[in-house]
Amino acid sequence: QVQLVESGGGLVQAGGSLRLSCAASGRTFSRFSLAWFRQAPGKEREFVARISGIGGSYADSVKGRFTISRDNTKNTLYLQMNSLKPEDTAVYYCNAARDGMDYWGKGTLVTVSP
Repeated sequence: QVQLVESGGGLVQAGGSLRLSCAASGRTFSRFSLAWFRQAPGKEREFVARISGIGGSYADSVKGRFTISRDNTKNTLYLQMNSLKPEDTAVYYCNAARDGMDYWGKGTLVTVSP
């Protein structure tokens, strides 16, 4: 089992920045594929970013504005979000995957005002 807890969400004006964190406990953090997803009101959950051994991959909508990173010594995943837009408003979820198993946090709300 892996327990994931997101934090760092909040209300920010368009053009601002936020840094999300996802603290993990339970299994060996470094062996998991880690990602961020988000779900806007009335929409399906969508991929935001994933981090692997060779770096990050991003949805086109956030490329160049968001940066995913991980600190295996702290069992923490991060998402640095810059140049935020109102359309980035969503609940952001941390995901850890390995051996066909998926683990999710409860999410943190990001609201971007115009």
